[in-house]
Amino acid sequence: MINIVSHSDEPFKNRKEAGSLLAEALKGLGAAETVVLGIPRGGVVVAKELSRILNARLDIVLSHKLGAPHNPELAVGAISESGKVFLDGRITSLTGSDEAYIKAEAKRQGLEIKRRTEIFRKILPKADLKDKPVIITDDGVATGATMQAALWAARQEKPKRLIAACPVASSDAVERIEGYCDEVIVYRIPDFFGAVGQFYRDFGQTTDEEVMAILKEEANKE
Repeated sequence: MINIVSHSDEPFKNRKEAGSLLAEALKGLGAAETVVLGIPRGGVVVAKELSRILNARLDIVLSHKLGAPHNPELAVGAISESGKVFLDGRITSLTGSDEAYIKAEAKRQGLEIKRRTEIFRKILPKADLKDKPVIITDDGVATGATMQAALWAARQEKPKRLIAACPVASSDAVERIEGYCDEVIVYRIPDFFGAVGQFYRDFGQTTDEEVMAILKEEANKE
């Protein structure tokens, strides 16, 4: 199921405002047991606003997509924070992604997950997702590959309900991820989608330090 909240063309002031506006459409999902997962880095700023307004737990999702040969934006699978690899057999076959390629790509993406895990998990331990409503968010979804990888990884932990929610997304991306979650909630789907940044007045890069500060704030609540 796909829910589009607004058809406004007005850009978001920043990620914080985008999260606040998106949260209004998610209020019915607010509960202490709900977990909001932000995709680093920009998605964590949006997730902070969602978790604050919904009174939900905040965490991050550290999965990475495994890109196809010669087309890194096309996901042939994903690797989770635990190192588990998930593959889309149809895509791996169509792209000629053999075992050697998958192994090398998983190793490469796994190194980045390890780097981020070492930085972030010493601040905020991973949340348990089993039997809980889970919302995954980012600051925008252009191709859907990164969100798809996050949904794949989260689904393995058997959440009660899995929702993809974002301030802005392309129509192609929404179609791509719809089958991997129970619901997609998007604040707006524009007629023309060039890049996520075009929908924000302030789209400065979110740093690891900013993400760490958000996670420390969450850890101090517990």
